[in-house]
Amino acid sequence: MKYLDIHCHLNFDDFNSDRKETIERAQVEGVGMIIVGTDLESSRKAVEIAENYENIWATIGMHPTDEKEKFDIEIYKKLAENKKVVAIGECGLDYYRGDYKSKDYQKEIFEKHIDLANQVNKPLMLHIRSGKENAYNDALEIIKSKAKVRGNVHFFSGNRQEVQKFFDIGFTISFTGAITFARNYDEIIKNAPLNMIMSETDAPYVAPIPHRGKRNEPVFVKEVAHMIADIRGESREKVLTQLVDNGRVLFSI
Repeated sequence: MKYLDIHCHLNFDDFNSDRKETIERAQVEGVGMIIVGTDLESSRKAVEIAENYENIWATIGMHPTDEKEKFDIEIYKKLAENKKVVAIGECGLDYYRGDYKSKDYQKEIFEKHIDLANQVNKPLMLHIRSGKENAYNDALEIIKSKAKVRGNVHFFSGNRQEVQKFFDIGFTISFTGAITFARNYDEIIKNAPLNMIMSETDAPYVAPIPHRGKRNEPVFVKEVAHMIADIRGESREKVLTQLVDNGRVLFSI
C-alpha cells in the first residue's frame, strides 16, 4: 500500500454504476481506503464493501447534520464489532449548515458517538465545521471531557491555534484535494508534525487539480499526498511512507 485515502464515500450512490472499477483503479496504484458512513444505511454499505476487499476498511456513524434517524447506540455497537470497522464516525459538530436550534441535538449525538468509541476502543472520525460560531472549540470541550480514545479531524479547515489544540491531545488531522488549489492550508501543512497528518479525498467531493470539476475518487488521493510533500519541501518517498504509517497507527490497520 503506497497511498491511504483515510476518508472517502465509496458507499454513496455516486459510485453505483462503476464501484468495482473505481476500486480496481485505486488498487492498481497501491491506494488503500477507509470508507466512511454518514448514517446507518451508508455505514452498513461501507462495511459490506470493506469485507470484500483487502486494504479497504470502514467507519460507522451519523453525520452531525443528519436528523432523519435516531442514533441507536446498540445497533451501531453491533456493527462496530466487525473487524473491518476501524473508527466511529463521521461524527462531530457542523455549524456551517446546522442552525442554532440544532446545536444541542448535535452535541448530544456527538457524545453518544464518543461513548460508543470508548466502549469498542476505536478512534473517532470527526467532522467539524464552523459557521458564525466556532465548532472547533465546542468539539474540543466535549472531547476533553468525554473521549478516552484518539481520533482524526477530517477535512481540517481551522487555524494554527486550533490545530495545535488537537495535536496536544493526540488527535490527527487530514487534508483533501482542496490543498491543490487553495493556499490557506499551506502554513499548517508546513508546520505540522509529519506524524500527525494524513491524506484523504472525501470522494465524491472536492476533486483535486488536475481533476477539478469531475467526480472525485480514491485514486486521486495521490495528488493530495504529493502536494503535502511538495508544500513541506520534503521528499515524496518520505512523506508517502509516513502518511500511510500514520493511518496504520491510528486506525490499527
